[in-house]
Amino acid sequence: MTKAASAAAKDFAAAGVGGVHLAWADNNGIPRSRIVPVGGLADAATRGVGATSLFAVFDSHDAITYGHAGLATPSGDIRLVPVVDRLRRLAGQPALAWAPVHQLTRDGDPWPYCQRAVLEAQVAEAARRGLEFRAGYELEFAVAPAGSTDVVTTPGHPGPAYSPHALVGLDGFVAALLHDFAANGLRIGQLHAEYGVAQVELSLAATDPVSAADDQLLARQTIHAAAHAHGLVVSFAPLIGLGAAGNGWHLHTSVRRKGRNLLDGEGLPGGDGAGYLAGLLRDLPALTAITAPSVPSTLRLRPGYFAGAYAFWGVENREAPLRYVPGSPLLGADHANVELKTSDASANPYLALAVVLAAGMAGIEDSAALPEPIAEDPGGWTEGERETRGVRRLPADTAGQDTALLASPRVAGALGDDLLGAFRAVRASDAAWATERSVEEIVAAHLWRY
Repeated sequence: MTKAASAAAKDFAAAGVGGVHLAWADNNGIPRSRIVPVGGLADAATRGVGATSLFAVFDSHDAITYGHAGLATPSGDIRLVPVVDRLRRLAGQPALAWAPVHQLTRDGDPWPYCQRAVLEAQVAEAARRGLEFRAGYELEFAVAPAGSTDVVTTPGHPGPAYSPHALVGLDGFVAALLHDFAANGLRIGQLHAEYGVAQVELSLAATDPVSAADDQLLARQTIHAAAHAHGLVVSFAPLIGLGAAGNGWHLHTSVRRKGRNLLDGEGLPGGDGAGYLAGLLRDLPALTAITAPSVPSTLRLRPGYFAGAYAFWGVENREAPLRYVPGSPLLGADHANVELKTSDASANPYLALAVVLAAGMAGIEDSAALPEPIAEDPGGWTEGERETRGVRRLPADTAGQDTALLASPRVAGALGDDLLGAFRAVRASDAAWATERSVEEIVAAHLWRY
């Protein structure tokens, strides 16, 4: 790795790169980084760069909570070690390069709070079971002119949704996205004006889970830089206004054994594919505590907003939090996947994928039973109708999410006791902050965090 880092540093320096972002995401989904001069890259790859261990207990507002016993004092240091084979020069910031990091102890040992390592452990467990996962994100974000404090009142494009002319005024930005994503090694499936106010969506091509999480972080950096270069700002926040559609970062996954997509079936998944989907459904309340964990996340999960307010699954049902997307003769068997809609930018992408894999693999292991799909929106049913069909509301606040998380040994266990404790402390800190503020203040405070 030292030789590879030295060679990369030499190439970067010759190309005019001055520094490298060493990037990770905290337990609020917020990207963090340290920039090292390009000449220090090889040393960073060998010995890492120092950082406080307290990043694991930063809350969404950069307050440090000491509510977790394992990180209850300001003492402690970790090492951030770049993943050299993921180094990329940033097309939109040509003086900088980017790499995700492993978070290690000062002795170079695994650190139990490293979110990337948690996902790597689940991928390794999948391989042990003969399973291979593919994952890809759809990213929604709202666009506004630079200097805006409220996207709703100063939208970056006028709509209408899905219209080609909605993005004409953003032509330079769109062109930069297409160019910079390709140059940064990110493949876009599609890009369009979405349903919400000034909303844009792009989808990332499916890949292995760790690369998918890395790609999500790199995509954010790429989008922010392209927006800045064109006099714009973007908001990835789960909610940009009380009456507006929120930003979901929908997570698509599929599972294979010996090259066969287990989610492919005759219209519906069967066998282990059904078990995988049933495992996700069984643990959906706990999953949502990780994949949509912020206070604005709970405000976004409303009936009628295609956000997934109730726990159920459906075939191509966009109101369902678990939307099964079947293959077809036109699309092929590899197209079959399941979309998790209760996912947004406040989720750490490594943890989100880790718990999805853990819950899905447990469903396969247990041969979990999959109920019949639902084609309607249960939000329009009576309480009695929902009770009859076994459809319950997903947790609508932090306390409910915490209860659901602790009730699932599969999801909580995937994090491990140390990281689970830090994650819960951060969520409690966020909830305490929110109790003293109005909904409008909560939305505004998260608008530019991600």
